[in-house]
Amino acid sequence: MNGLIVVNKERDWTSRDVVNKISSIFDTPRVGHTGTLDPLATGVLVIAIGEGLKLVDLLSCDTKEYVATVALGFLTDTLDITGNVIEKKDFKIDREEIIKVLNSFLGKSIQEVPLYSSVKVNGKRLYDYARNNLPVVLPKREIEIYKIELLDTSCDTFTFKVSVSKGTYIRSLIRDIGKKLDIPCTMKGLHRTRQGQFSIADSHSIKDIENGDFKLISFYDALSFLPMIEVDDYLEKKIKNGRILENRYEDERIVFVNSKKEVLAIYEVYKKDVTKVKPLKVFNL
Repeated sequence: MNGLIVVNKERDWTSRDVVNKISSIFDTPRVGHTGTLDPLATGVLVIAIGEGLKLVDLLSCDTKEYVATVALGFLTDTLDITGNVIEKKDFKIDREEIIKVLNSFLGKSIQEVPLYSSVKVNGKRLYDYARNNLPVVLPKREIEIYKIELLDTSCDTFTFKVSVSKGTYIRSLIRDIGKKLDIPCTMKGLHRTRQGQFSIADSHSIKDIENGDFKLISFYDALSFLPMIEVDDYLEKKIKNGRILENRYEDERIVFVNSKKEVLAIYEVYKKDVTKVKPLKVFNL
């Protein structure tokens, strides 16, 4: 089996748990995912199977959309409600101030990676530093917030929707929102509603997949965001052999398909010679 399945991840499952379950259902070790979700989080987790693994690094770069629920008045060491409380403060909530602060995060900014994460520093995962109480300088990275919208408020929580670039930690965003509000804030819940072109409406529960009630997304559909060129049998053979070709195309990346709409490969401009295109991914379907 080769392709993608959009899973609606349940709470308390790790992304690895989902990968292992899909691997067991289809009896194949060739399974991976295109973007980790914390156990607390739910929603869209795109699973790649077989040759679909070659798409993981491309799809993990996609824009992601979340609905996050924030608990007000306390902060934990993990930045979510599963951690130990390290700060508490009385507060008064102001809906207009929340909207103002949320909007201030639009655009590009520098975000500090959370201590409890799988990011590596000097070959060691950050959560290993945390669990062993070892000192470490937390890395920072540029992120971008494309859209952000307040959805709901209550006496001690609020919920917002946000569209973000790859590598954005919503837990860290919530911590930073709290700093601007001068109210310690902690992530109470997180639901990923979209990753790139894949939305929660396209997703399936593990039970659905076990029962065979799911859609396997083809390479043709998965790569529809890239320009596609149909080739003849002569070029198909060259492409399958990973040959460098003449660049007769306007785009940086293109997908070659045959007359049956089967995806053969993704090619990109050859940086050493822009008059050529070279294979980025060749599929053995």
